[in-house]
Amino acid sequence: MNVYMSKINPDVITFYKELSENNTREWFEPQKKRFKSLELEIKQYVEEIKNNLNETDEIEHAKIFRIYRDVRFSRNKTPFKTHFGISFHRKKPDLRGGYYIHISPGNSFIATGFWNPDKDDLYRIRKEMEVDAKEFREIINKDEFKFHWGNLQGEEVKTAPKGFSKEHPDIDMIRKKQFLFIKKFSDQDVLARNFSGQIITHFKAIRPFFDHMTSILTTDLNGVSLL
Repeated sequence: MNVYMSKINPDVITFYKELSENNTREWFEPQKKRFKSLELEIKQYVEEIKNNLNETDEIEHAKIFRIYRDVRFSRNKTPFKTHFGISFHRKKPDLRGGYYIHISPGNSFIATGFWNPDKDDLYRIRKEMEVDAKEFREIINKDEFKFHWGNLQGEEVKTAPKGFSKEHPDIDMIRKKQFLFIKKFSDQDVLARNFSGQIITHFKAIRPFFDHMTSILTTDLNGVSLL
């Protein structure tokens, strides 16, 4: 792993604290130059993480989400997001899964897995679990894996998806609509010199899970490649 010299500017936390208390265009406009400067620093930080991930992975691109909220269909009409959101997209269709970083005062975390699988992918995963969930469970229950990521999270249906038995022994996995792992960090963690190194270490630890899910999603139930 490369040695990082950059770290997150403490003003990122300060800026978003102030924005949370003054989430208006009138407050933001004179702060826009300040925000753009912080965003430029984050872009460099993200590029360093991307380069290190690419030592063992294939990241097609990294995206920093816009600060402007789409309020058209939301009850919350505040115009700005109060966090940096960053996603890393793996090369598709060969590789599946994704990485995410969320930086916000008192609510920073990294996440990985499958946030919103399309219906075909979700059905394929469920059929795999219906046939045999043993390898999946072995991967996510290994001590080292759980040290980095804890327990599987994500939304699920209440009983059983259509076409699946609610009495199936692996129904707890078949019910899943999302397959997520989340790691939370304090503001102090985020501002530490080694935060980027921690991100890389945790993201690399997810690979057995990604490799298994990629194998599922790029083959049919007979193991024949779909690529």
